[in-house]
Amino acid sequence: MPGFLLRRIALLLPSLIGITLLVFALLHLIPGDPVEALSGERGMAPERRTQLMQRFGLDQPLPAQYLRYVQHAVQGDLGNSIATGEPVLREFADRFPATLELATAAMLFALLLGIPAGVLAALRRNTPVDYGVMGVSLAGYSMPIFWWGLLLILFFSVHLGWTPVSGRIAIEFDPPRVTGLMLVDAWLSDEPGAFRSALSHLVLPAIVLGTIPLAVLARMTRSAMLEVLGEDFVRAARARGLAPWRVVLRHALRNALIPVLTVVGLQIGALLGGAVLTETLFSWPGVGKWLVEAIHRRDYPVVQGGILLCALLVIASTFVVDLLYGWVNPRIRHER
Repeated sequence: MPGFLLRRIALLLPSLIGITLLVFALLHLIPGDPVEALSGERGMAPERRTQLMQRFGLDQPLPAQYLRYVQHAVQGDLGNSIATGEPVLREFADRFPATLELATAAMLFALLLGIPAGVLAALRRNTPVDYGVMGVSLAGYSMPIFWWGLLLILFFSVHLGWTPVSGRIAIEFDPPRVTGLMLVDAWLSDEPGAFRSALSHLVLPAIVLGTIPLAVLARMTRSAMLEVLGEDFVRAARARGLAPWRVVLRHALRNALIPVLTVVGLQIGALLGGAVLTETLFSWPGVGKWLVEAIHRRDYPVVQGGILLCALLVIASTFVVDLLYGWVNPRIRHER
């Protein structure tokens, strides 16, 4: 296990360098620059433009700008937003709880429905239940997030009026910020109805963001269960007369969860990517919406720093999932 941990840590550095290079190159391929975006339609005097270009280091050659950015990032300084002047780390920390809350709710939605649906489809293989689960999961995976979100808004918000269209809580509530998680802060506040309002605002974005992970988990769980149910140890457990539910839950599902854990780790990255569209659609004040606005403004420090921090989170989550392998199946731990 120590050797495995060292190998994973050694892969971290080239991955991060590759991400910073890619983001830096793509940003500078976009037409325009931050100073031009700041000037708006009124334009800016050439002297003022030159001053701002020098202040932000944009007058330097691209390799020098990249090396300066990496040097500061290594020291924990991701720079200040060109638009607001606030440190990128502070702005990220302000918005990350909203994205964390949304991603956690979406993943819980996917896990609580996807894994049981996959198990049920495997146990009822080649029956209408199996075909139904696979058909719905295929449809869920194929639907574009933006279109699926608009469909839910039209039906549940506009037609039925059950859920709000956007935001994290109704405007009449203002719970004090304790954790940054609106559900928790609303629960801790003394305002009647605040928790219910926060929950109603979270439902639709969580469903939209969790639909694709749900579909992936259902299909992966079904495949893993079908493979495990044919193993000798499962047949032996049945031959010993164990209850069917015990064979499925204790012997089959536990081993089938190993490849499913891989998918869960990969879906965390997909959730962050999907959050960009979902937060924009529902005006959810998280990291995704923040990055989209920064791209529109050509706010290079925000985009570079935000994506770097998101990449670190994805790498860390994948690392934790790898460690969980050994806990779920001790044989893998010994092989490593």
